[in-house]
Amino acid sequence: MATAGQIVRAKRSPVTYTIGPEESVYEALRLMAEKNIGGLVVMEGGTIVGMFTERDYARKVVLQSRTSRETRVADVMASPVVCVGPHKTNEECMGLMTAKRVRHLPVVEGGRLVGIVSIGDLVKDIIAEQRFTIEQLEHYIAS
Repeated sequence: MATAGQIVRAKRSPVTYTIGPEESVYEALRLMAEKNIGGLVVMEGGTIVGMFTERDYARKVVLQSRTSRETRVADVMASPVVCVGPHKTNEECMGLMTAKRVRHLPVVEGGRLVGIVSIGDLVKDIIAEQRFTIEQLEHYIAS
């Protein structure tokens, strides 16, 4: 069973993009579009203070008739942030995401952000594990 740390290290691009709370929602959206990602960790002085996602934009900016250029990330980000350590298993991460209704989990080690695990990362990893198990069972049956 893979851990959050292993999933982060295995990602093609393990870099986690961040934004400051005083930046505009427009700048956050621009960065997310440029990097083709669905969420940003909001950092202030090396500390995680929030999470900004496409869901936050849709629900807290668009539906409330705010403008992305005039709205600060701090005004619409989710806070406090649910984080995990690198030792958490993919199943533990999935359970936490389900319970807390989040789609992104920052991975923190020694107080430092080391990556982010998305729901897509977890689904991909769990499917790969299941595929491996099926192949092993097929090999065992065929022997």
